[in-house]
Amino acid sequence: MTLHQIKLIRDMINKFFVYLVLSLFGISMIFPFLWMLSTSLKEPSQIFTSTLQLWPTPIMWSNYIEAWHAIPFGKFYLNSIFVAVAVTFGQILTSSMAAYAFARLKFPGRDKLFFAYLATMMIPGMVTLIPVFILLKMFGWLDTYKALILPGIFSAYGTFMLRQFFMTLPTDLEDAARIDGCSSWRIYWQIILPLSKPAIATLATFTFLGNWQSFFWPLIVTSSEHMKTLPIGLSYFQDIYSTNWTLLMAASVIVLAPALIVFILNQRFITQGIALTGLKG
Repeated sequence: MTLHQIKLIRDMINKFFVYLVLSLFGISMIFPFLWMLSTSLKEPSQIFTSTLQLWPTPIMWSNYIEAWHAIPFGKFYLNSIFVAVAVTFGQILTSSMAAYAFARLKFPGRDKLFFAYLATMMIPGMVTLIPVFILLKMFGWLDTYKALILPGIFSAYGTFMLRQFFMTLPTDLEDAARIDGCSSWRIYWQIILPLSKPAIATLATFTFLGNWQSFFWPLIVTSSEHMKTLPIGLSYFQDIYSTNWTLLMAASVIVLAPALIVFILNQRFITQGIALTGLKG
């Protein structure tokens, strides 16, 4: 056996072990979701048994219907979709405009202002929670969509990520556009944004998922049932002394579906955005 053949065999063995470890890791990650799906289709008596049973017998599809009617799921769904989509669009708009100003426009104190804005990322959210709550109460916005949406449409992280991406774009396109008479707004809208789809899709995905699963903020700024969102609705299945696990898991699967769809549709943009963001600048 030649040295080259020995090297090929060694590489094949190394790849086999790498794939084996990654496969086991992937199975360990997907197992909780399989357990959740299995529990959502079981009878209550089949949950806590001595043997693991991922395939329930019989399959209780009625758990999903019962979970849907147990709480105002339709209203909670509309609230979550509206809030998550509104915050996502608002954050993309404000972050992209601020990122374009910090990356392309020149004005006195630009870099110092950017670093000051970036420093707000080091402030824990709990520190600003009470002041923001008091401001919303003074404005009379508690228990409204304004309280759920407006505080979340500004993001230092989103501004930083988009700024780093904008700085990787060639300036020759902007110079050519300015020669043709384009204004800064037109350059931002017709050149910068179309070229930044990977970064924008990445930010949109992270923002949507973060707001879709947000629990604490909607809990403290809403009081009426018609303003609640889905994460708060899931807590309705938990009592002080007991939990209806079958309905809770069925409701969790219903809540998980939109977030999973958004992630699957944008995963290629996430990978591309992470690869391209921050390479230069």
